[in-house]
Amino acid sequence: MELRQLQYVIQIAVEKNFSRAADKLHIAQPSLSQQLSKLEQELGLMLFRRTTNSVELTQAGQVFVQKAQDILDSIEQLKQEMDDMAQMRRGRLVVGTLPITGSHILPLVLPLFGAQYPQIEIVLVEDTTAKLEQLTANGGTDLSLLSLPLIDQSLHYDPFLEEGISLAVPPQHPLASRNGPIGIEELSEEPFVALKKGQGFRTISVDLCEAAGFDPRIVFESSNMETIQSLVAAGMGIAFVPHMLTRAKGSEFAPVYLDLISKPSRTLVVASRKGRYLSKAAEAFIHTLKETLRHYGQ
Repeated sequence: MELRQLQYVIQIAVEKNFSRAADKLHIAQPSLSQQLSKLEQELGLMLFRRTTNSVELTQAGQVFVQKAQDILDSIEQLKQEMDDMAQMRRGRLVVGTLPITGSHILPLVLPLFGAQYPQIEIVLVEDTTAKLEQLTANGGTDLSLLSLPLIDQSLHYDPFLEEGISLAVPPQHPLASRNGPIGIEELSEEPFVALKKGQGFRTISVDLCEAAGFDPRIVFESSNMETIQSLVAAGMGIAFVPHMLTRAKGSEFAPVYLDLISKPSRTLVVASRKGRYLSKAAEAFIHTLKETLRHYGQ
């Protein structure tokens, strides 16, 4: 059974005449008759009663025409929906994000994207790096904003921001009055406050220490970078902090931020599953993200 055969049957039912139906369909009448006979043989049912002057639907033909029209209407609706999505007149985009990243980046990006594409619904999913990688690989998100390194090899990523990393120390800490950048190797005896395991920046922090020749002594863990900075300000330890998350000088519970000699950074990326088709809405979101943050951190 072919879609064109559905169209043929409906047109014959409307015209009640093979010749007129063939004219409307722009095919030869013998071809129309042949296609109808082929379809009736496939179904094992007669769809029309043929008389000298007219063509009438059988009971089976009436059911067939009704269902065929439903199918063609659904196909036309599907085409319209696909066209709407292609032209971004409608659509839905599921974006995964780390809480600390999303809270600072998305307020910059989403208003611009929403103003340009008001019919695209954005659904946000906040979780840990490990969980977001899994969701993205399994199709649970269309895109996810993550930081390198990524563990899941099934993910493709596109960098959008290289962001510097500072050292946060308590205001009363001896290093707080240091002039000039700090070497990470100097921190081997310091207590650290860090994100919990499963968060990308936790891995970055540990890797920085290990590259300097020591394992960090982590005395407090939190899932929230704001909590970490408050603990540092209260004198509970030191921490690495991405530049965009640093607090304004003089604000309540603000630690002192110091530069590091090695000038470490983290690479923020938008990740998707390798081989997965990216919708135009997803491509537009990535473009808006990059344009918004193009000058950030430079």
